[in-house]
Amino acid sequence: MNIKQIFVNNQTWINEKLKTDKDYFKKLSVGQNPEYLYIGCSDSRVTAEELMGVQPGDVFVHRNIGNMVPNTDLSVMSVINYAVSVLKVKHIIVCGHYYCTGVKAALQPADLGILNPWLRNIRDVYRLHKAELDSINNEEDKYKRLIELNVQEQCVNVLKTSDVQKAYKERQIAVHGWVFDVHTGKLIDLKIDFNKILEGIMEIYRII
Repeated sequence: MNIKQIFVNNQTWINEKLKTDKDYFKKLSVGQNPEYLYIGCSDSRVTAEELMGVQPGDVFVHRNIGNMVPNTDLSVMSVINYAVSVLKVKHIIVCGHYYCTGVKAALQPADLGILNPWLRNIRDVYRLHKAELDSINNEEDKYKRLIELNVQEQCVNVLKTSDVQKAYKERQIAVHGWVFDVHTGKLIDLKIDFNKILEGIMEIYRII
């Protein structure tokens, strides 16, 4: 697409919104009150608002390679802090997607330069779940399962934060692990049992 076409598309979008509601942008400029924080992958095929069917202002979005939540990343930690403590979101979603190239790269024994420390977080997920993953003979199934387990571990990282622990104690904020299937367009709720996963170890991470 020619970059000039983007501005043509923008004007078309503006016209369509104003046709439906002449005060659309006036209302949008007042502020935001989203119920959801979405942490997803930067992959160009996976756009949060479209796959969730929501409008601008409905979801606060953070995206990075591999939908990661490392505690050393000030960007994602700042997003969680703002979404939880200021915007008071009710739900935090970590959404991975099948055929994620970030996860695939982490599976390769290769020097990827600046990506090495970032992808090491995914390799650590593999290490934690090595027995299960190595028992899967089909490589595609193993790849897909690592994507699911990575979502699970990033959700656990969300639950380790003081902001989320405080919000859970005060207002029962909910954390969800999803996967988007790019082959079908379907969102899949992994229905992760966090109580079972964190049983016996949450005392180590409890801050609040």
